[in-house]
Amino acid sequence: MTALLKREILLSIRAGGSALTGVLFFLAVVSVFPFAVGPDTKLLSHLAPAILWIGALLASLLGLDRLFAQEREDGSLDMLVMQSHPLALTIFVKALAHWIMTGLPLVLATPLFGVMLNLSPLGIGATMITLLAGTPAISFIGAVGAAVSVKLPRGGMLISVLVLPLVIPVLIFGVAAITGALEDPAPFTAPFLFVCAITLFTSVLGPLAASIMLRHSAD
Repeated sequence: MTALLKREILLSIRAGGSALTGVLFFLAVVSVFPFAVGPDTKLLSHLAPAILWIGALLASLLGLDRLFAQEREDGSLDMLVMQSHPLALTIFVKALAHWIMTGLPLVLATPLFGVMLNLSPLGIGATMITLLAGTPAISFIGAVGAAVSVKLPRGGMLISVLVLPLVIPVLIFGVAAITGALEDPAPFTAPFLFVCAITLFTSVLGPLAASIMLRHSAD
């Protein structure tokens, strides 16, 4: 599994630097909001948690169509399904590699973008923690969408349509946790634990559902 994780990361780097692409897309989304909101720094600071989470969520969707692209292109998708190792575990590793190359750079870039949105240091810290806990769920859910559309020639848009409604709860609880950290008496712990629970839940069910979809597409 360690060798597979290294392979997936190397393939992602060779495919065009998905980490940089995600960060640049994140920057583009965050940069647009100040022009729409205007010069009101208080309003911008109030909206900053939602802006950062929306940007991170959309940027995390990038590259999901490449999750099984290598196996589809070289014809090894059937071999992936029939391998001796548990298919769900293989998909878990592939989704984890996607998060390392797409989601983790967004978490590391959050302090810079938080400053751009006039977010306080406490808000930046809360945003980083919630993104670190919640963005893996996007990759695990995205694995299901990638498995559903793996046989389609242009499945990238379909993946976004399938995945986006399913990750809305992560967005809701993530923003609620940041709001709880910044404003009393709104709670931080309860929504943050919901974010962690969704990630743990999807880390199990996501690969299992994706493995079923891949086996069905191989039949």
